[in-house]
Amino acid sequence: MIEIEQSAALNTVQDLGRTQWRHLGVSVSGVMDPLALRAGNLLLGNPQDAAAIEIQMFPFSVTFRTDTAIALTGADCRAQLDGIDLPAWWGCEVKAGQRLVLRFPRTGARSYLCVAGGIDVPQVLGSRSTALRGSFGGFSGRPLQRGDRLATGVRQGAALPAGGVGIEPPDEALKCDFGRNPEGLVQIRAMPSGEYPLFAADAARFWQQPWKISMQSNRTGYRLSGEPIQPEKVIEMRSYGLIPGIIQVPPAGEPIIQLSDANTAGGYPKIACVIEEDLWRLGQLQPGQSIQLVQCDAQQAIEARAAIERWLQRIQRTIPLFREACGA
Repeated sequence: MIEIEQSAALNTVQDLGRTQWRHLGVSVSGVMDPLALRAGNLLLGNPQDAAAIEIQMFPFSVTFRTDTAIALTGADCRAQLDGIDLPAWWGCEVKAGQRLVLRFPRTGARSYLCVAGGIDVPQVLGSRSTALRGSFGGFSGRPLQRGDRLATGVRQGAALPAGGVGIEPPDEALKCDFGRNPEGLVQIRAMPSGEYPLFAADAARFWQQPWKISMQSNRTGYRLSGEPIQPEKVIEMRSYGLIPGIIQVPPAGEPIIQLSDANTAGGYPKIACVIEEDLWRLGQLQPGQSIQLVQCDAQQAIEARAAIERWLQRIQRTIPLFREACGA
């Protein structure tokens, strides 16, 4: 059992989302950084899609009402357990009565509190994720607030080493795979999509110029600010299905990247789609930061997925070895 002591709007229970209901107008929801959730759950011996708490408004604090184990992944939120600093990407045992405090991140945008057994809230349409716009799923379909008590599922993993155990963050582990350009901009890979040929005159600039994440951004989508791009001609389009990652270009010419709470249908021209393997990078960017979109192809996306899976498999193999070495 976990009791929320301090929280704010947009801190919610999330898992990997509900992917089978878009045809009925139900958005995916789910975590903005799926890699952080999967890694945290692997550290604890949970199923990779076990529900956790996504924190994107700080400070945030909880008290543990039962003994359990936790993993903190995602943003480095200067965590403290009973006043003792915890590193980012860290797992440890906790005792009943201990208090965890997360503060505004040094780096990143969203932190994930994974708990042994996962957060046990009812499944709605096959997922425990909170759909804020629909007010269902998660904990009563709303953000967490002071006084909420969250049950946890049955613990499956063994105890963690007494001193805790850390994970190499994906920013470091996958740095050789992809990262930042020489100017320090986070690079996000995308493939040309649908109406890309309509933007022939501006296509090169779409990939070359930096795009700043607008303050008008949220879990539904990131609005990008920069020199507008325009199609060579205006066409009338029917609405089409949307998935997280699709980049639409509204009439003003500044793209929108659809994300976890994306609409299920839309009608703006789509110029590209961020590959699924880079959505976690977007989930850790804050409004005001800038990115560079980099054109890639299907083979590069497959290679990116393989690199991610190797990193996750390394975690899965390594944690039991730590337990054994420490006698846990």
